[in-house]
Amino acid sequence: MTSLTDARSSPPEGSPPAAPRRRGFRRYAARRLLLMAPTFIGITLVTFVLCQCVPGGPIDQLRLELASGEGGGRLELRITDEQIQALKAYYGFDKPILARYADYLWKVLRLDLGDSFRYTMPVIDLIAARLPISIFYGLATAVLAYGVCIPLGILKAIRHRTLLDGATSALIFLGYAIPGFALGGVLIAVCAVEHDWLPIGGFVSEGFGALSFSGKIADVARHAILPLTCYAVGLFAVLTMLVKNGLLEQMGADYVRTALAKGLTWRRAVFVHALRNALIPLATSAGSVLLIFLTGSMLIERVFNIPGIGLLSYEAVTQRDYPVVMGLVVISSALMLLGRLLSDLCVAAVDPRVRFG
Repeated sequence: MTSLTDARSSPPEGSPPAAPRRRGFRRYAARRLLLMAPTFIGITLVTFVLCQCVPGGPIDQLRLELASGEGGGRLELRITDEQIQALKAYYGFDKPILARYADYLWKVLRLDLGDSFRYTMPVIDLIAARLPISIFYGLATAVLAYGVCIPLGILKAIRHRTLLDGATSALIFLGYAIPGFALGGVLIAVCAVEHDWLPIGGFVSEGFGALSFSGKIADVARHAILPLTCYAVGLFAVLTMLVKNGLLEQMGADYVRTALAKGLTWRRAVFVHALRNALIPLATSAGSVLLIFLTGSMLIERVFNIPGIGLLSYEAVTQRDYPVVMGLVVISSALMLLGRLLSDLCVAAVDPRVRFG
């Protein structure tokens, strides 16, 4: 796939730099958009084949339900071969797998993701009902992570090799070493069970509808404190060190020393010139925010029982709800490809030296 790493940093000679840059940008965007189609087909095809080959589908589950009685007893109910063939025809399992995938892809192009086996409702409606919660946590995580990590990374670069730098590095790497779902279990045990400071889980309380507007905001905030901590703690180390290392590298560059030698103030040289170039690597992660909005974390949402997309994914996998699994793969794959394109475009926006060949 074409990447920004293939771009040349020197402007073209004998012509204004803006015009060829705009033309190159349009060609690059067109190539990337065209390459998204085969990549999307490859991802969804592999997932579709795996879903079809893994045992435990709707027919297998129906057999287990008919063969199991209450209290662990066994019943003699069986499905005849004719009924099995009828079920296979109903679910489309009687066709070759590539034909099934072609039918599914045609439905996807018409924005039809099928019906859930478990909930017996359209997958698109099921995802749409859970999406606002995931958008809330994704947006809050992005604001929290970038809002803390950028100032902290700048501070660590300015106070490099001081006690503040060492103490904050120890804390953020400790948080990075702890899985978010494991930290969630500890926070629930300490803050919710032992001391009853915060709710155990969920998105809102049971009496949420009867609360005032300010009470609803406070209730959502109380439920979000622990999950947001688990979401953001893993990002702090990566983003903070990315900002710090980038700013340290730019502070030692020749153009910064030249600017200081010509009388430019240290504050302006660092916070205006060096900082802008230091944030270029951070722009490459901007596209991943789209995935945070949708996918979230299956395990974190499972630990806190948050009815978002992550919990829906977990339930779909464990219950073999293949239409929901495929629907989530379709949407997350599209967002991943768009996110990577957005990341490259963000780099081009903040780095005027980049020219697309």
